[in-house]
Amino acid sequence: MSNEVFVISAAMIPFGKYRSSSYVGLAVSPLVDALNSAGIDKRDVDAIYVGHSYGGMMTGQRITKEIGLGTVPTVNVDNACSSGATAVHEAWTAIAQGLIDVAVVIGVEKLTQFGGGALPLSPEDREVKQGIIMPAVYAMRATRYLHDFDATPEDLALVSVKARKHGALNPFAQFRQEVTVEEVLSARPVADPLTLLMCCPTGDGAAVVVLASERARSRLEATSAIRVAASVLHSGHVEEGFRDMTKPEITYDSARDAYTQAGIEAKDLDMIECHDAFSIAELVYYEALGLTERGSAAGLLRDGRTTFGGDVVVNPSGGLLAKGHPVGASGVAQVAEAFWQLTGEAGARQIEDARWALTHVTGGGTAGLDHGACTIHIFEAA
Repeated sequence: MSNEVFVISAAMIPFGKYRSSSYVGLAVSPLVDALNSAGIDKRDVDAIYVGHSYGGMMTGQRITKEIGLGTVPTVNVDNACSSGATAVHEAWTAIAQGLIDVAVVIGVEKLTQFGGGALPLSPEDREVKQGIIMPAVYAMRATRYLHDFDATPEDLALVSVKARKHGALNPFAQFRQEVTVEEVLSARPVADPLTLLMCCPTGDGAAVVVLASERARSRLEATSAIRVAASVLHSGHVEEGFRDMTKPEITYDSARDAYTQAGIEAKDLDMIECHDAFSIAELVYYEALGLTERGSAAGLLRDGRTTFGGDVVVNPSGGLLAKGHPVGASGVAQVAEAFWQLTGEAGARQIEDARWALTHVTGGGTAGLDHGACTIHIFEAA
């Protein structure tokens, strides 16, 4: 039997470009804020999990030593864009199994170290050797989706418009200015049919959450908390040759298992933070997460059913398109958004009477796999 696990605090810095900062410099401030918000001392921490992809060796230890947080197990997690969410999953697993009571999860990344452009992929991958990059992958996915289903480039633009509108309400978002459909469509082309404003920005950032068992939550008298109702991590299914890029099976499978674990359905959700690295991704994930039937995602968007006042608010933070996507930090920042929404602390972007939240992030472009990893969490207001 597994123990109940709760998120009892969250903190982050605004995502953006911190060219003169380091991984340590990005993460220390939200780490201190999260500990203070939870009302816990360093002696209360049983383990630390740190998600990052490009931070180098001992990133977690370099961060925590700055505040004298040592001796406890510190685990560095690299799972591409799913690194931070995987770190949350590992913390949840340890607490649920009764191995520890309190875990700190840090997600951090500094992408300005690469100077801009598409992120580097593994040179050992055969498709990377032939020049594939992530914008091209999603452009192919978008082209196929627009061909097969009732969707247009204007719908891709609408995703970005919604993201920027939500991001304008979020003080932690990298982009906080609204845009129009016309501005999105006329932006610089990146990979047809995607324009610059249909692609998430690179940048830097850090987010921290504290997880605790029911016993620790009671002992620490944590007044703000959300329950982890499901935590699912999948790796991609190997399939050579043809693959339907409009049906990401790793997300379909992960969502199915998460709903089963939580004992709810997609229609019960009040908010979703999904991996909208490119605008087409949000449309595809509407379907993979069970919000609508295959091929009908654009109608959901056009009818305003995925924004405030609709059926479910998708990416109230602005998502990766507006909030930004510092790879290792993104999954933890999604959990932070869920925490603030379900505890009524989201400010101008607060969803009324929010009870159920889902966070979803995939990671890794690898030949033969839909994605390398997919992590989904479902949370309930406590």
